[in-house]
Amino acid sequence: MLLDIHEPGHEPAPAPSPAVGIDLGTTNSVVATARNGVSEVLRDPQGAALVPSVVAYGAGAPVVGAAALDPVDRGAGEAGETVSSIKRLMGRGAEDIAALAGSLPYRVLPGDGMARLEVGGRALTPVEISADILRALRARAETALGEEVTKAVVTVPAYFDDAARTATRDAARLAGLEALRLVSEPTAAALAYGLDKAAEGLYAVFDLGGGTFDVSVLRLEKGVFQVLATGGDAALGGDDFDRALAAHLLAARGVAEGALDEAEVKSVLLSARRAKESLSVGERATVALPDGGAAEIDRATFESLIAPLVERAIGICASVLEDADLPREALEGVVLVGGATRVPLVAARVAALFGRAPLADIDPDEVVARGAALQAEALTAGSDTLLLDVTPLSLGIETMGGLFERIVPRNTPIPAARAQDFTTYSDGQTGMSVHVLQGERETVDLNRSLARFELTGIPPMVAGAARIRVTFAVDADGLLTVGAREETTGTESAVEVKPSYGLTDGEIERMLYDSMEHARDDATRRLLAESRVAAERMVAATRAALAADASLLAAGEGRRIGAAIDELERAVAGDDRDLIEALTTALDDTARSFAQKRMDRSIAAALEGRDIASVDASLGG
Repeated sequence: MLLDIHEPGHEPAPAPSPAVGIDLGTTNSVVATARNGVSEVLRDPQGAALVPSVVAYGAGAPVVGAAALDPVDRGAGEAGETVSSIKRLMGRGAEDIAALAGSLPYRVLPGDGMARLEVGGRALTPVEISADILRALRARAETALGEEVTKAVVTVPAYFDDAARTATRDAARLAGLEALRLVSEPTAAALAYGLDKAAEGLYAVFDLGGGTFDVSVLRLEKGVFQVLATGGDAALGGDDFDRALAAHLLAARGVAEGALDEAEVKSVLLSARRAKESLSVGERATVALPDGGAAEIDRATFESLIAPLVERAIGICASVLEDADLPREALEGVVLVGGATRVPLVAARVAALFGRAPLADIDPDEVVARGAALQAEALTAGSDTLLLDVTPLSLGIETMGGLFERIVPRNTPIPAARAQDFTTYSDGQTGMSVHVLQGERETVDLNRSLARFELTGIPPMVAGAARIRVTFAVDADGLLTVGAREETTGTESAVEVKPSYGLTDGEIERMLYDSMEHARDDATRRLLAESRVAAERMVAATRAALAADASLLAAGEGRRIGAAIDELERAVAGDDRDLIEALTTALDDTARSFAQKRMDRSIAAALEGRDIASVDASLGG
């Protein structure tokens, strides 16, 4: 018999509570656990792994999952409202969601800040609805494991911005879960395949789900996972395959989509999805139609319908390889994630692009949750694996002239800390407003505002004398803290960026596209703004000098300088950068004699009452 022996008065440490991995998906969610490096998806009594990301609200407790899709399962007479695809609204504010009101089956309540939806007689935020899904996943885990679960690694799309990540962490907290780490879905998939156990290598993760597409290139070197580049399309997925097939079949029978009611549309889309699944393993399928009839479809026809959609994904993959500055031959492997990758055409085109058969040994619907579970075990049991994600968009602040100054460029590995020094614009300035932004454009108005805060207590100095260091710190979950410190006095201020709204995947993709599409125009706008700022500085400095030392002006000199100032100010109001720079130079030339006389007076004042020997000594002579 083995005895557990311990020192008197020293009780053995309790076994740590299990940590699970959760794939909180747009269409379906999955929870998994891992022990001794082996992951396992936790299933319901019927053996189902997927939990539909659907919540029904009525008079009783919220109903989550497959039961939420069937009013009978929710209880007779319960008039609940069903919410799906709530992940698309994470991190978005009331104003953002209000723009979608026409396409949502519930009302967006008026107000500022965090969005609230009227669902089943309740006012709920996307965070609260996501928390209900997480509670159901937690309950499944506790039933399967037979013990309380309070810790989890939750996955997020690579394109989730700071606001969406914060919202996800808040949802976990509401569900009674400590989010040990927010891990990007591509990285979790790579972990599930055990790529962290390889010595080194480059891998691509191709993630095509029901509603979104993501692709990432990762580098593994000595236990360090680093995302080199990422891209995607928030409006591309298996659901689009279903719609293309349904539209084709309806058109072939002369049925206009607008002639169908909501129930009929759902019915034909469900039939199209079943046909897609059949065509993924066979050559022909039958599709039931709303009029009671049926249509035959073969795989070749289906593939011709979805080919443009597949090529969109392949084009994004090529762009990501270009961003990472890698030839396809440099990759060790390609991982498939998401149910839509079961379509043979998708796997074939991925293999053709990357020049190798993709890895698809693990169920693509489960692979992300399995990877998250392995990371959860590593964080609670110890691991040599280090995950380095990247920032999806650049982070920076507003500078004079409405310009965006990047401090953390996009695709910077996180966690990261970057600092940059700035100074004051005007004489005697004692405060500074720090406007934090995210995006890829050159001017503030074309990027997304994240936060603002004030740094006060700057000692009054001449413009440009103060040194203010602004620091951006992005933690391992992609959450941002910004601080500003005046180096002379040590005065500082900071803000933890927790916006009530943020960027959707589609908005990030659009911003990246716009930054490339409008690069030349943006550069022109930035140069114009910089020229205007330089001109305005010159005008302000010259006016201050005239007010202080007008007695040094020669006859007619003040009039000539004034005329040069007026001409430059008129140019600044226009858009001719060459003219602004030419007139700035002209003002400098016109005022040079006056500036020299001011300098001579300052030197004379400094030397008054001192002999040559003392001056020579002070200079080290």
